[in-house]
Amino acid sequence: MKGRVRLLKAGVWAACLSPLAWIVYRFFLVDGLGANPIEALEHWSGDAAITTLLAALSVTPLRRLTGWNVLQKVRRLVGLFAFRYVGEDIAERPFILVGFTAFVLLIPMAVTSTKGWIRRLGKNWVRLHRLVYVSSVLGVVHFLWATKGDDRWPLVAAAAWAVLMLSRLPWKRLRARPTRREAPAPPAHAPRPRAPEVLSETG
Repeated sequence: MKGRVRLLKAGVWAACLSPLAWIVYRFFLVDGLGANPIEALEHWSGDAAITTLLAALSVTPLRRLTGWNVLQKVRRLVGLFAFRYVGEDIAERPFILVGFTAFVLLIPMAVTSTKGWIRRLGKNWVRLHRLVYVSSVLGVVHFLWATKGDDRWPLVAAAAWAVLMLSRLPWKRLRARPTRREAPAPPAHAPRPRAPEVLSETG
């Protein structure tokens, strides 16, 4: 089991570091980020931030869908990467208030991501980390706002966010809820009511 967890975490590290590896590859080996490297960096940081945020949100639906509970062990790791990439995005475009707000909301989750804080906060830890829902929608809005001209990827991100939120609804409980209250059926062993006796008159 521990070997599988280590392998999973190694894969998550590789996936979360891939945006950084891609920008380094482009800068040194391809085109030096093109004619406008500042704009290329801005788009890269925004893409990396929203992708890792959506990845953090997808952990719970994937766990429920596959039954692989070990996925919960990498949720904090993905959230910390999202915190890092959002921070880089804000540093490059500090005038975007929405992105900065998303970054601020991620700070308490990043600080309390250790096992010690989980023990100290108890159930409040789960409530605190629900801020990721607000932060993610602000990240999507930031992505839509910052993109100029081509809105395809921001719309894809918004659609992915909507699907991930809908997957959290208690569909089973909603389907099982009765539409109307019906009178309970009598038990099978209940005795049948006796017919009234008719007294005969003799003449």
